[in-house]
Amino acid sequence: MKQLSPEERRLARRALYDALEAGELELPETVRRLREVAGMTQAEFGERIAGVSRLTISQIERGEGNPTLDTLNRIGRAFGLTLGFVPKRTPRA
Repeated sequence: MKQLSPEERRLARRALYDALEAGELELPETVRRLREVAGMTQAEFGERIAGVSRLTISQIERGEGNPTLDTLNRIGRAFGLTLGFVPKRTPRA
């Protein structure tokens, strides 16, 4: 995995938070981007942030996992985020 410079990490984090605020991301993409902004492998992210295995993080990122609320809350808290529902965005013509 390519390590981001501090400036690249800051810009990636800002872009991620902007996309989250706009309701543009679903769970798999959000978890993948959080992990990438943190500069961690799936194994590191699972162990240090979520307290789960690399396989669990991989499944979540592929949209195949069924994470517990506790796991999702641990991920969110590490990035100053809370869980919630947002309206589904429809593409504008």
